[in-house]
Amino acid sequence: MREYELVIIGGGPAGLAAAVAAHKAGIQDILILERDNELGGILNQCIHNGFGLHTFKEELTGPEYAGRFIEQVKELGIPYKLNTMVMDLSADKVVTAMNREDGLFQLHPKAVILAMGCRERPRGALNIPGYRPAGIYTAGTAQRLVNMEGFLPGRKCVILGSGDIGLIMARRMTLEGAEVKVVAELMPYSGGLKRNIVQCLDDFGIPLKLSHTVVDIKGKERVEGITLARVENGKPIPGTEEFYECDTLLLSCGLIPENELSQSAGVTINPITNGPAVNESLETNIPGVFAAGNVLHVHDLVDFVSEEAAAAGRNAAAFIQEGKKVEGKSLPIKGIDGVRYTVPVAIRPAALNPEGTVTIRFRVGNVYTNKRIVVYAGETKIFSRKRNVLAPGEMETVNLKCQALLDCPDANEITVKLEDA
Repeated sequence: MREYELVIIGGGPAGLAAAVAAHKAGIQDILILERDNELGGILNQCIHNGFGLHTFKEELTGPEYAGRFIEQVKELGIPYKLNTMVMDLSADKVVTAMNREDGLFQLHPKAVILAMGCRERPRGALNIPGYRPAGIYTAGTAQRLVNMEGFLPGRKCVILGSGDIGLIMARRMTLEGAEVKVVAELMPYSGGLKRNIVQCLDDFGIPLKLSHTVVDIKGKERVEGITLARVENGKPIPGTEEFYECDTLLLSCGLIPENELSQSAGVTINPITNGPAVNESLETNIPGVFAAGNVLHVHDLVDFVSEEAAAAGRNAAAFIQEGKKVEGKSLPIKGIDGVRYTVPVAIRPAALNPEGTVTIRFRVGNVYTNKRIVVYAGETKIFSRKRNVLAPGEMETVNLKCQALLDCPDANEITVKLEDA
């Protein structure tokens, strides 16, 4: 069994950023395991621009953004194995993986970073009645077909769900000559970024129908059309049905963090994000197992994935170099009054650098206007910021001064909430 200092599972944007950061922090013995045949993860099929505005201060496409990090990994000489599937991760950090060259092999690292990303919610989870005709794809599959394989899934298209991939595919299909009839969204608000609604739907005149869902799919061999209906309190309203003739239905109904490995290792999962529950160091309940990127919670911008993963890389490096356990209490973080979840779920005051900051990321559960994001340590208000608009599609970030937390030694929990401005 080969010993390593750090093994990173996943060679997408999170895995690459974590590897570079850990190497710069002094860890030389690193291995990246990637199941695809190239590094870069999902970015390789995201050929649209809009990446890197925060990280590189310029607008890049997905492959260009990944390329910058792949160059750094190669320059630093960080080894990686492609076409390698990790089969199992045990609670004592033994990684079992397999590929064609090495067969089945085991690694025993001092620390592991989980960077497996997320997958799409499939149709089975959506319970749409009707047959199972050809022509129903998740938006990500359609994106891969169009951008990498060179196939157009269909000529007349309806999209269910207004996640970012669905919005981007509405534009992509239109540019390729297909007709996108409508984008339907079950919720009364869009799940995607505002800029994508403007650039992908409004600019192309594609209608977005909120509080609508697909109630019937017509066609036996191939999709021939779908019926939309208005939804109230989760139920379709009879009499509001509209029929759209189409040959393709794309589903963009949310992403689920890919945590089968995490669960087999005994990592505690946060039921709201479906990702690991982590502390301020992005460390799970298993010492030395860290998580970052979309495996932790679904991000809106890849720049934040890289930022979070770099923090995980530095923290993993510190864990390997110091190896000591942080003693003292852990303050749970509670999101209330509109805050759906927080990452991390707890902060250990003893682990904080008094000069530094600690980042809390969260999403809200509805569209809110004219609110304040407020953070309390116990009863003491330690952070407040006004926001004119908050939406579930946009991730919010709060940077707390560590000293403000350390100044409240009697606090037993941290509360993140929305208050009227």
